[in-house]
Amino acid sequence: QVALEESGGGLVRPGDSLTLSCTASQRPFGRPDMAWFRQAPGNKREFVAARRRDGHLYYSESVKGRFTASKDSAKPTFYLRMNNLQPEDTAVYYCATGTVILSRTRDETGYGTWGQGTQVTVSP
Repeated sequence: QVALEESGGGLVRPGDSLTLSCTASQRPFGRPDMAWFRQAPGNKREFVAARRRDGHLYYSESVKGRFTASKDSAKPTFYLRMNNLQPEDTAVYYCATGTVILSRTRDETGYGTWGQGTQVTVSP
């Protein structure tokens, strides 16, 4: 059964913003560490952002300063706010959770639970 579900993707123009949401089937989230990854056609999955159990946030260099990850444990919902979107941000975005050692925070193999993805397309 699907435990995570992403929403909020869509078609936008360069410079626009979107907020993605990831909802879990239980409250609170069943695993303490969570992350966003993305995958463009023909590419491997790429790390985007993560929030660890201690609240520390991690970002890839390509999105740092533009994207913000946050968590509302009460709903429960994990968010990715994306500002100043560019065509190179076009991808399917996935949320993931797990009990992840620090060295695997940016590694997709560290996460055991995944959503189905939501499409973000940035086009002039």
